[in-house]
Amino acid sequence: MKIYQTSDIRNIALVGGAKSGKTTMAEAIAFNGGVINRRGSVDDKNTLSDYRDIEIDRKNSVSTSLVYAEFGGKKINVLDVPGFADFQGELVAAFNVVEAAVVVVNAQAGIEVGTEIAWRYGNKLNTPMIFTVNHLDAEKANFDEAVAQLKEYFGNKVTVLQFPCNQGLGFNSVIDIVLNKQLTFKGDKVEMNDIPAEYADKAEEMRMALVEEAAAADDALMEKFFEDGDLSHEDLTKALKLALMKRDLFPVMCTAAKENMGVARLMEFVNDNVAAPCDTPAFKKTVAGKEMKCDSANPAIAFAWKVAKDQHLGELCHLKVYDGELTSAMDVINSVNQGKERIGQLLVCAGKNRQQVEKVCAGDIITTIKLKDVKTNHTLTTPKNSDDQVPAIEFPVPIHTVAYKAANSNDDEKVGVAMNELAAADKSITVENSRELRQTILGCQGELHLNTIKWYLQNVYKLEVNFFDPKVPYRETITKQAEAMYRHKKQSGGSGQFGEVHMLVEPYFDGMPNQTKYPIRDTQTYEMDWGGKLIFNNCIVGGSIDARFMPAILKGIMEKMEQGPLTGSYARDIVVNIFDGKMHPVDSNETAFKIAGRTAFREAFRTANPKIMEPIYDVAVTVPTDAMGGVMTDLQGRRAIVMGMDAEGQYTTLRAKAPLAEMNRYCTALSSLTSGRGTFSMTYAEYQQVPTDVQQALLKAYEEQAAEEE
Repeated sequence: MKIYQTSDIRNIALVGGAKSGKTTMAEAIAFNGGVINRRGSVDDKNTLSDYRDIEIDRKNSVSTSLVYAEFGGKKINVLDVPGFADFQGELVAAFNVVEAAVVVVNAQAGIEVGTEIAWRYGNKLNTPMIFTVNHLDAEKANFDEAVAQLKEYFGNKVTVLQFPCNQGLGFNSVIDIVLNKQLTFKGDKVEMNDIPAEYADKAEEMRMALVEEAAAADDALMEKFFEDGDLSHEDLTKALKLALMKRDLFPVMCTAAKENMGVARLMEFVNDNVAAPCDTPAFKKTVAGKEMKCDSANPAIAFAWKVAKDQHLGELCHLKVYDGELTSAMDVINSVNQGKERIGQLLVCAGKNRQQVEKVCAGDIITTIKLKDVKTNHTLTTPKNSDDQVPAIEFPVPIHTVAYKAANSNDDEKVGVAMNELAAADKSITVENSRELRQTILGCQGELHLNTIKWYLQNVYKLEVNFFDPKVPYRETITKQAEAMYRHKKQSGGSGQFGEVHMLVEPYFDGMPNQTKYPIRDTQTYEMDWGGKLIFNNCIVGGSIDARFMPAILKGIMEKMEQGPLTGSYARDIVVNIFDGKMHPVDSNETAFKIAGRTAFREAFRTANPKIMEPIYDVAVTVPTDAMGGVMTDLQGRRAIVMGMDAEGQYTTLRAKAPLAEMNRYCTALSSLTSGRGTFSMTYAEYQQVPTDVQQALLKAYEEQAAEEE
């Protein structure tokens, strides 16, 4: 394979709905680029992109695949991105390293969830986007309806560049407004003719509207248009390139990828109109603000946008070269951890097929193997610029959490290793060992994402793992004063144990006055790791408890605050006054006073009108306006309080405060209520007391659990 210069490289992502035909499109692109000599199909389970066992098994993509094509003197790098909403981590990673996205739209289904999600990320990252209406050879194909939906959802910048002559069964021809020709597809060949009279007026009207719209992207071209009333093909191509790059225009093309109709023309359009990496105006800057020029003459900067395991080659590291060149056997620095690495093989990927090259230039997307310690979001540089770092990709925050444990306790370590490997390969997965909940928590993007993780555990790692709902991080506190005492006395031969503690507990709040009836000799304030405070007052008069035992009493109280008296949750916001007690000249020791302090605290806590507090989250739910009523009703059924709403286009965002305990599996419920179109985010807000009936249910459940464990 020849070495392509930056100006001859095009990087695109194929995005859109799950059944829009992206993988089939990637297959046709590879075929037209001479990478393969026979097109596979998803049904036959032999495509380049969906080569992983899970993808063959399920007949859908779960991970981004790299494909390339050499076409028209250019190298087109194609990222085939999964279409299901649960794989948004793959989508956002791909958007961060391409210069344009091709949004594949199913001509039978129109706008789908995957289309909308791709649009949102494209807007967020300011990515130029090309729409292609695919499956035009399907019986229920409706091009006009698909375009109408695109304009309704995404605005009038959506501009048709082609329209079909005979959509549906028998489709084989389109009118190309840019070329001003009719294209007829015969097998893998394209026949170009003048536009038939029956389409001439419509084509001319659309072409003039396109010329005027595209010319607005450049003042000189607009002047030319006003002078001549038209633009040449070369000027129109220049205008389209500028308009696409500025996101002033979103072209609509026509394809039937399964039969390779229109795909070569789409590739030609990408070559002519998608900016080369060096021509992109809003190019990335390093974390320190240094602009990367995408110039092969500069010191190398390569960004690891995806790291994944391969059963044959080990760890694959997918890199985007933002500056300079990479060569085989090149020594580089990982600027994140300052580790030294050596580039081994440089591989150009076409799915599972890989071809070795000796060098790649700035702007290219490449794969390498056997790096020592390079993870997703790491930057590789030369010693000259070892402080340069490419900004990290912001991956979506998990919206679905579950607790898990190995079915066989002997596999605990293996499960931990497997989960960490999965989380390293997919940054939209999180794994956390919660000391508070005494559970290991897995965060992901939904039920489908979770099922994918389960598939890997069972089929790749050969592990059985049990999943269950995570506990809620409740807090316990008190609402009134209460006194208690406890005497710990134990005699078992020799020295015994004796300690007696009298205490008064009261609720703490910011700015509270000193309201204890006992004189305070010493006060210590502790900020609890889980929020809230403990105020520990020494009110001992007359030496009834020696000062050397006060730390032991405090330790006992701390232990009980870490495993609260009501439900075993953390306790917070309590003032403890130690005002009396007794010692024994021989048998008193730290252990005795720790036990006495812990038990006295438990008894005082239980009589101080204790309350359980629950975490409340700010929830923002964005849904199609016509689904708003059902979503609002569902939120209210989850004890949520709707705070307001904001409408934007076809969508409304509901803002509410909801208890975490009621939001378990909310992503599944929301998907059901909105046909997959709803999205939501949650941010911790505060702790509030739970309603009385909820508290009683929690206390009963905790008592039953304790009885079972006994």
